[in-house]
Order: sequence, then structure tokens, then C-alpha cells
Amino acid sequence: MSPQIEPVSIDSRQGFVAAVHGALALALAQRARRMVWADTDFIDWPLEDAAMLHGLVDWLRLPQRQLVLLAAEPEALRRRARFMDAYRLWSHAIAAFAPAPDDAAELPCLLWAEDTVLVRLLDKRHWRGRSSQAPTELRVVREELDALLQRSEPALPVTTLGL
Repeated sequence: MSPQIEPVSIDSRQGFVAAVHGALALALAQRARRMVWADTDFIDWPLEDAAMLHGLVDWLRLPQRQLVLLAAEPEALRRRARFMDAYRLWSHAIAAFAPAPDDAAELPCLLWAEDTVLVRLLDKRHWRGRSSQAPTELRVVREELDALLQRSEPALPVTTLGL
């Protein structure tokens, strides 16, 4: 049985941003193959932060990596210019989805890296959440995300077709 690591509490926006940075660094160090980021609109995520984007690109450069974005309002990501530049460049390794209408209202705010780490904001209004590496919690969240993604539709095309 692998050792359990105690969860780390998040109690502020700075704590959330630090947890996202830490999770991304851990996913890179442990060479996690897949990450799922979920949120209503990603407005509070550090997607314009150069250091975070650099870490994400370093992770995407590893072979066979996949980032899955699950957003109730995926078009809101288009306002994040730096992130969209990376999205366009790495679109072969990034997939965006919109949840089914019934799931959109209860979409979790989380970063899950396969077999590595989970960052989950439980109360977005008061910035309460936690970061965990507990294998049981990682497995349960993976199953929840898989179920959500099965009911989701592809979203946020890299290019839009028009007349």
C-alpha cells in the first residue's frame, strides 16, 4: 500500500494560484500523462501567468500528453489571450469540452493530474479548497470526471468557420 499524503488546505486566491502552480510542477516532475481542468469559466485561474504557461508548455512537450478542459462557458477562455496562443499552438494535445446542461450548474472547480495530484476548490466564493495526492481521492475524482466527460460535447474550436 502506498503512503497517504495529507491534504493541503486552500484558504485564499493566492493559495489556489499556488496550488495550481504546484500541481502543474508535480505533474511535470512525475510525468503525468493526462490532466483535466474543470471550471465554469476559468476566470480565476492564472491562465495569463507566464510562469504557469511555461510550465504547461513544458508538460505538453512530453510525449503523449493530453490536457482536457471542461468548462460550462468555454468561450470565456477566448478572452485569455496568452492562454489561447498556447491553446492554438498545442491544440493537438488540448481538448475542450462543455458539459451537458444538467451538469453545468454543478461543475467542479478542479485540476486533476493522473495518478499525481488533485486541486479542488470547494467554495469559490470564499476560496476554500484543498490539494491532495491521496490515491483513493484521485481515483474517485477520475471516475467523476470520466462520467462528466462522457456526457459532454466538444467545445472551443481552434478556428471558427464562417461565410
